[in-house]
Amino acid sequence: MKLSEELIYRGFRAETTLGNPEDLDNRKSKKFYWGADPSADSLTIGNLAALMMCACFVRHGYEPYLLVGGATGQIGDPKENDERELKSLDEVEHNKKCIKAQIEHVVSAENVKMVDNLDWFRNMKYLDFLREVGKAFSMTQLLGRQFVQNRIGEGGGGISYAEFSYTLIQGYDFLHLYREHGVSLQLCGADQYGNCTSGIHLIRRLENGNADVWSTPLIIDSVTGRKFGKSEGNAIWLAATDNGSGNYTPIFDFYQFWLNQSDEAVEYLIKIYTLYGKEEIENILEQHRMAPEKRIAQKALARGVTEVVHGKKNAEAIENLTTILFDKNTNFADFSEDEIIEFANYLPTIDKGAMLVDALVTSGLAPSKKKAREFLAQGAITINGVKVQDDIELIQTAIIKKGKNKFLIVK
Repeated sequence: MKLSEELIYRGFRAETTLGNPEDLDNRKSKKFYWGADPSADSLTIGNLAALMMCACFVRHGYEPYLLVGGATGQIGDPKENDERELKSLDEVEHNKKCIKAQIEHVVSAENVKMVDNLDWFRNMKYLDFLREVGKAFSMTQLLGRQFVQNRIGEGGGGISYAEFSYTLIQGYDFLHLYREHGVSLQLCGADQYGNCTSGIHLIRRLENGNADVWSTPLIIDSVTGRKFGKSEGNAIWLAATDNGSGNYTPIFDFYQFWLNQSDEAVEYLIKIYTLYGKEEIENILEQHRMAPEKRIAQKALARGVTEVVHGKKNAEAIENLTTILFDKNTNFADFSEDEIIEFANYLPTIDKGAMLVDALVTSGLAPSKKKAREFLAQGAITINGVKVQDDIELIQTAIIKKGKNKFLIVK
């Protein structure tokens, strides 16, 4: 498939300044940029969708410039209704290092260029910015932006000058990369399309040049109807371990999230989040439709996206572990201590010596001690396959199971 065909097939097409998607196939300048602000120390699967789009461009010969917003991250991309809490400079620096590694891992390319807009904003003088960039925009033009209207309209929380200026700063990023590196295409999520057009405006106004934006739709959770992202409170993080903020999703839970997608959702998610080719995807979906009870597509999706984010070895290990833990014929009492400790590489753990109720709360399997005791009374907790209804001391290596799909390793 050509690039334009693959983008449309995979669902990577929302608003764009291009009149014809096929213009991407023969574009003279094959350089693009995509950016993320370090507002957390991990990206989410919402960001991952855009990164998978970037990887698609790379496979078709485009040269990626991936921007981590060390400058814009100090202000924060305006939310729909209220101000973002400012991050400390140390926190921005920490977050920047963490997400940079994630971006490089997902968009694996020999010629990837990682850039940081703090490098060109650090020494920029305020008056110089106003003279060059501020004079290029009218207030009428800026006040017409949807996010501004949401913030200053009825029910909005108002907007600070800092966040109001965000779109100018992001626009300058595009201008800088156009001037210094010849980048004439910006990729983004659909919610960033308005900000991205600021760069096009500056390039046209100050350089008499042409540039374009290509955006991808936001991914919506088919169960909740909310977008995949941290602002919605339903974040699935790319980080598998805690970088210090608690923003992480263990690999086992990451895999289970995709495995539990609905039949309706899996047909478009597998195109977005995996590297399977069109023929392989169509074959998987055909097999799935013939026997949906086998959840063939969900298993392929879970394996494929886990491999993209966490590597082939981890994906295979989680796939095998899932098969073992959810096999109705599995006898948990048969696992050796060494096998249980091996499971601990992918499941939450608690040290020996803790009381069971405390362990359930600490691990997040129960929201409170009261609820933990209710789970025990209801027979929802097993240890090595045996129901436990009393609060006991955990003195041996074991597998605690809550309900059908929550596990905790005692080691």
